[in-house]
Amino acid sequence: MAIFKYKAVDKDGKETSGVMPAKDKFELYHLLKKDGETVVSAKETKEGAANLSLDGILSLFGIGGIGTHDKIILARNLGQMIEAGLPITRGLSIMERQAKKGKLREVLKSLNESISKGSTLSDSMKNYPKIFSQLFVSMVRAGEESGNLASALRTVADQMEKTFQLNRKIRGAMMYPAVIMCLMVVIAFLMMVFMVPTLTATFTGLGVALPFATRMLIWLSNFLRVYFILVILGAIVLFGFFMAGLRTPTGQRWLDFMLLHLPIFAEIVKQVNTARTARTLSSLLSSGVDIVTAIDVTRDVLQNSYYKEIMEEIKKTVQKGEPISVVFTDNETLYPLFIGEMVAVGEETGKIGEMLISVATFYEDEVDQQTKDMSSVIEPVIMVVIGVAVGFFAYAVLVPMYSLANVM
Repeated sequence: MAIFKYKAVDKDGKETSGVMPAKDKFELYHLLKKDGETVVSAKETKEGAANLSLDGILSLFGIGGIGTHDKIILARNLGQMIEAGLPITRGLSIMERQAKKGKLREVLKSLNESISKGSTLSDSMKNYPKIFSQLFVSMVRAGEESGNLASALRTVADQMEKTFQLNRKIRGAMMYPAVIMCLMVVIAFLMMVFMVPTLTATFTGLGVALPFATRMLIWLSNFLRVYFILVILGAIVLFGFFMAGLRTPTGQRWLDFMLLHLPIFAEIVKQVNTARTARTLSSLLSSGVDIVTAIDVTRDVLQNSYYKEIMEEIKKTVQKGEPISVVFTDNETLYPLFIGEMVAVGEETGKIGEMLISVATFYEDEVDQQTKDMSSVIEPVIMVVIGVAVGFFAYAVLVPMYSLANVM
C-alpha cells in the first residue's frame, strides 16, 4: 500500500488536494470517484511507500473477533493517515472499505458514525470496553487533548506490540515443556491400557512372585482399563474445579504467590511485570496522561495481585506529594533495585518517561534472553522425569523376567 498526493475536482468544480493510501492509481481514482471527486493528478510519495503498510489490514481484518494484532494495525495505520493529513472520519472510512465483513468492520463503521455526530474518538471507543482497553482509550484521549493524536496512536501501537511480542515469547518458551509432558502422559496411558495387560497375562500364567513395583503397575493398568470412562470424566471435572478455583480471589492470590516463588519461572515473572509496569507508565506519561490516571491504568494492566497492591501504594504516595521511587526501592523483592534508581533519576531530571522506557527495554531484552535459555534449563529436568518413569517401568518388567530365568 502506498500514499498518493493528489489534486482533484469535486462536483461543484472546486479544486481539492490531499493525500490518500491506495494500492495503485487505479484504486485511488476509484475511491475518489466514490466521494464525487475526479482526479486531476496523483503522485506517489516515497515515505508512503516505505512507512504506511495497509496490506496487514487486508489480511488481519477478517471475519471473527478483534485480536491484539488487529488493534495494533488499526492504531498504527490510523495514526499514519492522520499524520499524512487525512481527517479521522476519512481514515476510518478507508479502513472500513478495505476491511472484510466481520466484527472489525462493524466497529470501524460505528466509530465513524459516532465521530460524524460530534463525539471524539476516545469517547466513541468507550462504547467498546471489551475491544479498546482503558490504556488505549486513555492514551487516545491524551492525544486529543494535546492536539497530537497521531503520535498518541503510534505510541499505543508500539505499547501493544511490545506487550504482544513479550507474551508471545513467554508462550513460545512454555510450549516445548508443555508438549513434552502431554506426550509423556498420552504414551504412559497407552502403555498402561494396551501393553501392560499382555505382560500381566504372561506373569500370571507363569506363577512367578511379583515385586511391589510390578504389582503396582498391574493394579494401575487394571484400574485404567476398568474405569476408563470414570478416569477421563474425573480428570475433566478436577480440571474444571481447578480452573474455577483459580478464578476466585483466593485461587488467584495463590496462583500469583506460586508464580513468584517457583524455581526458574519466578525471575521471569518479576522481569515481565517490571517491563510491563515501566512501559505502560512510560507510554501514558509520554502521551500526556496525568500521573494518577496513569497509575490506575497501569494497575489494571498488571495481572498479578501483588503488583497491583504496589501500584495502589504508589498512587497514595503520589497523592501525598512524595516521590514514587521510594515505593519501588522498598519493594525490591518484587521490583529490581534498578527500576527504583532509574525512577529516582527521572524524578530529579524531570524525565521519568524516558527513564522508564529504558527500564522497559532492558527487562524486555532480559526476558527475551531468559525465554531462549529456558529450554536448556528445563530440558534436563524433563530428561530426569522421563528417565525415572522409564527406569520404573523397566524395573517392574525386567525383575519378574530375571526371577523366571532363575527358576528355570
